[in-house]
Amino acid sequence: MSTQIFVNIPSTDLERSKDFYTALGATINPLFTDENAACIVFSEDVYFMVLTRDYLQTFTDKPVADPKSTAQALFALTRDSREHVDSTLAAGLAHGGSEPRDPQDYGFMYSRDLEDPDGNILEFLYMAPEAAEQGPEAYLAENS
Repeated sequence: MSTQIFVNIPSTDLERSKDFYTALGATINPLFTDENAACIVFSEDVYFMVLTRDYLQTFTDKPVADPKSTAQALFALTRDSREHVDSTLAAGLAHGGSEPRDPQDYGFMYSRDLEDPDGNILEFLYMAPEAAEQGPEAYLAENS
């Protein structure tokens, strides 16, 4: 079995979060979704558990950070092309997200940051397959 990742993030409005993440192309797994949590499926190996703040607090003794004012983590998800990065951002922006910084273009990799309506930071990126195989320096040397 491959390793799966479940990322738990806080939300102040589960319905808004479900609308936002499905606009990005994710689906909802209803078997693991209720009034406290929504299981957001990006792929068969990548899931976000969007939890109410009170419910997330039951999993830790530490205070739950407010993603509007504190960056706890940045979640990077790949897209199939630069255009797919841009269309994902457009969908997120149309559904209450915000873009906190300018797009980053490194030649071998293109990325854009998107904050969900709660402030959780997602990074969508496209990396040239050759750069992933060769490493960025070799790719840039061959493609300069």
